[in-house]
Amino acid sequence: MNLPNYFLADLPPEAEFSPVMIRSACETLKRNRKKYLLPRSTDDVRKVLCEAGAAWLQPDNRFRKLALERGPAATKFSRPVLERGLDEFFRQLTPENFCALLEQELGSGQRLHDFVQAANAGAAALVRGPEFLVHIAAGNLPNPTLMSMTLGLLTRSAQFVKCASGAAFLPRIFAHLIYETDHKLGACLELAEWGGGNTDLEKVLFAEADCVTVTGADQTLAAVQARLPVKVRFVGYGQRVSFGFVAREVLREDEISKLISRAADDVIAWDQNGCLSPHCFYVEERGPVESDRFAALLAAELMRREIREPRGDIPLESSAEIASRRALYETLAAHRGDVKIWSSQNSTAWTVVFEHELRFHFSPLNRFIFVKPVPDVAAAFQGLDEVQGKVSTVGLAAPPEKMRDLARQFALWGATRICPLGLMQNPPLTWRHDGRPALGELVTWTDFEMEPLKRQSVEA
Repeated sequence: MNLPNYFLADLPPEAEFSPVMIRSACETLKRNRKKYLLPRSTDDVRKVLCEAGAAWLQPDNRFRKLALERGPAATKFSRPVLERGLDEFFRQLTPENFCALLEQELGSGQRLHDFVQAANAGAAALVRGPEFLVHIAAGNLPNPTLMSMTLGLLTRSAQFVKCASGAAFLPRIFAHLIYETDHKLGACLELAEWGGGNTDLEKVLFAEADCVTVTGADQTLAAVQARLPVKVRFVGYGQRVSFGFVAREVLREDEISKLISRAADDVIAWDQNGCLSPHCFYVEERGPVESDRFAALLAAELMRREIREPRGDIPLESSAEIASRRALYETLAAHRGDVKIWSSQNSTAWTVVFEHELRFHFSPLNRFIFVKPVPDVAAAFQGLDEVQGKVSTVGLAAPPEKMRDLARQFALWGATRICPLGLMQNPPLTWRHDGRPALGELVTWTDFEMEPLKRQSVEA
């Protein structure tokens, strides 16, 4: 199966774009939005997105098959990793989840096309999305880009997705899936791929935009924001880190295999590439299963999982960094009893380092995980000083009676998402990215201040 040339990203790699082409594409998107998207109800758009999600999950869906057949070569993720990660995204596209998102963010999805008055409020409110929304997408993971496109359709915005070099394949698949589900909605999307910093093309794109979202390195966000016209809203998601915390009470022999499997899920998901992937697990000491055994069991699980969910190909420089870090910890382990290391043989496929150093260490990723024993959560906070304010997700394993209190401590410390271990790379549709409202960052509110209720009743 070959994808038809519906989008600029479908053109051959040697195709060159000009500012005139980009301006023409922007104008076409705006016309299509006005004609095909703006008149649609929120329920109608939501229905299309749910149909697309349900279609994807069918084993014989041609877009799914194409993504899983060609995706490993295009993305460098193995087929099992791709399948799990993409299925987790598309399972989120359900009527119930969209209702929860719209209620959480807007109070009512009806606000996207009419004034809605809240109970006991003297004003009604309507929200509107940007006419023209531009996404500058990161290249490490596909799901954030797919989510951005989903939110843009919900706000009934024309969208231009500028993909990172070499990262357009899966966003293209999603755009074609939307196009096949509903041609008119698909006509309100455009995707293209070029190297970052092409000022001639991006100057045109930014001049046409009402809102620009950027996901990527902090320096990328700063560079894009500095080039935007004053009228353009900027929504940026920069670099964040994540980690796990395991309370001693759950380190029981009868539960340890499930716990280890969930920890491995978080390391394996998208090969640990992404802001939601753990760099380390802080494990409380003095549990029935000690922290060093937790590390050894995690290493054994990663070894088993490499057979059925292998890590994808990585660049030589990434392998070299992992090899260098391994050599450091192998030397430390040879001379110190408080450092241990387990790693894959004849490859850099996975690595587990156990060390008593509390300080948070940045992992080279690609299934390289630290396990750090701590006496309690207060000690973990001491080690996390360097990344306070930069943490996205905390994967938490604790008994029910302790879970809420630990979550409160991490929230007050600054974490913006706390979830059960095993779900770190699988946020719900209602997730507030970096603690900010997903839809709320895009829309503009209009308040309609009505006559006071008492005066209305007198006049009546």
